Order: sequence, then structure tokens, then C-alpha cells
Amino acid sequence: MPRRPTPPTGPLAPRATLPSAWPAPRGRRRDRHGRGVRGPLVPPDLPAWRTRAEIFDDHVLDSVERLERRWATELEGVEFAVEDVPPSDPAPWEHGEVPLGRFFPSQGALAPRVVVYRRPVETRAPDGRDVAALVHEVVVEQVAHLLDLTPEQVDPRYGEDLGD
Repeated sequence: MPRRPTPPTGPLAPRATLPSAWPAPRGRRRDRHGRGVRGPLVPPDLPAWRTRAEIFDDHVLDSVERLERRWATELEGVEFAVEDVPPSDPAPWEHGEVPLGRFFPSQGALAPRVVVYRRPVETRAPDGRDVAALVHEVVVEQVAHLLDLTPEQVDPRYGEDLGD
């Protein structure tokens, strides 16, 4: 005849009943310790609500809009993109350094693309305010590669501090 397991005894044995002072167990509660429902720390209408990636995307868009004022016909159909990091296989002309951006010429049905890599640019910029200037330099260099011009021809202010 098989034996039934005996219930554990001693100081670690589970209690058969809960004390009457304890409330009945309910579902998951978000209001722990009576502090109230937690909400966002920053309201959506303040600048801190936006993520670093969204702010970086805005820097790229601002730079592209600045260039499109002068090169609208040449940049028609060119796609601009942002990626977090470059792929692990470097291009043959990249001699071990981490690229900040790349230009991909059109291939078949694919339009030409300019890609800016967010993490290397943010790492290279010494200050958060310098990110916009570095993004603009990267975009100008890649557009210059696309148009087969020098960066100074693409944007006469290339290399200057863009405080606007």
C-alpha cells in the first residue's frame, strides 16, 4: 500500500489559515503602500518627454530640410534614414574606424539612401548640444558623396558651428 506524504511540521510549516487582520487577497494592485496611482514624471508637453532617438531624428530632418532648400532637384527621390549602429561588416574603404554615416547608391528599384548612425554620432559629439552640428556635417558629407562634390560646395557653412 503506498504511503501518503505527511504535511510538513515545524517553524517553516505553512499556516492553515490567515490571520483575521489580513485583508482577503485581491488581484494585482498598482497602488502599493497607499501612494496613489503612479503616472509619468514629465508631462507630454515638455521637451524632456521626447526620447533621445526622437530628438536625433529631428536633427537629421532639420539638416535634410536645410540642404533641400538649395539642392531640391538633386535630392529628389533620395531616402534619408537613421539606424542605431552600423552593421558589423565594414565597407572596404573604412579602415577600422566606426562610420558615422553611409551613402548607398541606387541599386535596381532601390532609391539612393543616406544613413546616419545615431549611437556613433552621439558618442563622438563631446556635448549634447554638439550633436546637431555633427549630424549636419555627416549629412553634408554623405550628400557630397552622392552628388560627387566637396562638402564645402554642398554647404558653404560646412565645418562652422551651427547655433541656429
